[in-house]
Amino acid sequence: MIRHVFMDLDNTLLDFSKAEAIAVKKTLNTLGIECPEAVIRRYSQLNLAQWKLLELGTLTREQVKIRRYQLLFNELGTDASPQEAARIYEELLAVGHYFIDGAEWLLDSLYGRYKLYLATNGTAAVQNSRLKSAGIRRYFEYVFISEELDCNKPSKDFFERCFQNIPDFKTEEAVMVGDSLSSDILGGINAGIKTVWFNQELIKSTNTGAVRPDCMIKTLKELPGVLETM
Repeated sequence: MIRHVFMDLDNTLLDFSKAEAIAVKKTLNTLGIECPEAVIRRYSQLNLAQWKLLELGTLTREQVKIRRYQLLFNELGTDASPQEAARIYEELLAVGHYFIDGAEWLLDSLYGRYKLYLATNGTAAVQNSRLKSAGIRRYFEYVFISEELDCNKPSKDFFERCFQNIPDFKTEEAVMVGDSLSSDILGGINAGIKTVWFNQELIKSTNTGAVRPDCMIKTLKELPGVLETM
């Protein structure tokens, strides 16, 4: 029976893609750079690739923040400062929030029935600001942010440091819920807990890779029923 539910934040509860696009556009406009949709999409691709390298331990968090803009500016042929872009972007990203459809309903539904924990790889200042804006910290027993734990999903160390804060914790009573196969699902597998993949867009719905979640959902409203069967 599941007692402990670990949840990702970005693109699981809060719409990071929307927040990212708005913050990137404002950042580049502030630096005098035109920002059509194609540039936003390219930034998103570069950003995701850098976070994958962070997950693998190839880059540090600070390197990710700068390198994604350095690569973008190289492609755009601009001499704008990637350091300044990173600073502006992080300030803008920390302001406001956008919920994934069903997120508020889900938290209300699960609260009191399970012990809820947030497990995110985001930057501490940004994530704490967004959580305050969204008003959802109250649902969670603990909020685990990788920068504060000094390790990242999908490492086993990340989850073990989480587990150490939970009295009478048993891995067989825990599940990780998130949108990322490489971070959330692989992390849960590494930690020896069950996993639920939130595959909102049904991307790679026929998953033939090595990372196999225990369950897959398309909408957050499916999760309570799934947890009851695990």
